[in-house]
Amino acid sequence: MPFAAIALALAGCGTPGAPLPPSLKLPVPVTDLSAVRAGNQISLTWTMPKKTTDKLLLKGNVAVRVCRKEGAGPCTPASAPLLMAPESDGVFSETLPTPLASGPPRALTYFVELTNARRRSAGLSNAAVAVAGAAPSAVTGLTARVRKDGIALHWTPDDPGYAIRLHRKLLASPPETKSKAQSGLFAPSPEPVEQNLLVEAALQAAPDRALDKAIRFGQIYEYSAQRVARLALEGQAVELAGEISPPVRIEALDVFPPAVPTGLAAVATLGENGAETAIDLSWQAGADADLAGYAVYRHEANGPWQRISPAQPLVGPAFHDTTVRPGHSYRYAVTAIDQGGHESARSAEAEETVPNP
Repeated sequence: MPFAAIALALAGCGTPGAPLPPSLKLPVPVTDLSAVRAGNQISLTWTMPKKTTDKLLLKGNVAVRVCRKEGAGPCTPASAPLLMAPESDGVFSETLPTPLASGPPRALTYFVELTNARRRSAGLSNAAVAVAGAAPSAVTGLTARVRKDGIALHWTPDDPGYAIRLHRKLLASPPETKSKAQSGLFAPSPEPVEQNLLVEAALQAAPDRALDKAIRFGQIYEYSAQRVARLALEGQAVELAGEISPPVRIEALDVFPPAVPTGLAAVATLGENGAETAIDLSWQAGADADLAGYAVYRHEANGPWQRISPAQPLVGPAFHDTTVRPGHSYRYAVTAIDQGGHESARSAEAEETVPNP
């Protein structure tokens, strides 16, 4: 009995298994197809797979078919088949035919299909919904100017009722703007290279139709804009966007002085028991991020204003003036100075008389 069992086991080891079917070499279908429309241009992006449905690595370029359908109609080829490498970034763009670029908004669905050498596929990609129909008009007259609180943007309001999407691109910083403050432990976090800002139609009435407060002085930015209609089609929230405007470039130079100091007060003290006669000044501290300090000015009677504080800005909001004489009256004003050397206008004056002994 044990001998029979061993013989059976040995016989089983030599028996070949069932033959495996040959690989069909079908590329795995695309699952991340997306579609964006700007004006009458449609741009598709996706990721090419690296394996077949049999989990084998794809070899050589893969044929890609792009098709689109309107409503429940057939999926019409949008171009001749393309050849793309496995695991590459798939990109396709087309200009919509006139019938699809006119009329009311309606859904336009795109698919890509990957085929093997025998033109067989494992199925269509996910659906990427764009919008057919007449697009909003292009933005014209886009301008940008630097303000103390950001970059103000303006455009011609020739097609109201649409939101405006502003595209901001950070260009390389000028070499002369780089400083020790931009590096090291306390350096600011890097800015994103590209950002989008959406301005609703109701907020576009001001002369400066948008204000980008998230800029950093010393940087160079490039802005472009497009009108956007947001719609709901076939249960999905979609956008119909107009053509992107030509870009405008602007360098955010900080040429703005700090805020004028406020709350200046002067108090005289008469020197007694060896103390010196002086006038003590104090004022409210400034809140500017790039504030370097302050300068103090004084004039007596009808004389000219003279700076009496040191050449380097005062760090704190106070000053002790010992160059005064009993029985004389003095008028003071204070300015604020930023790290770029820009000086504010003089503050409201404060007057004080040193009493006689």
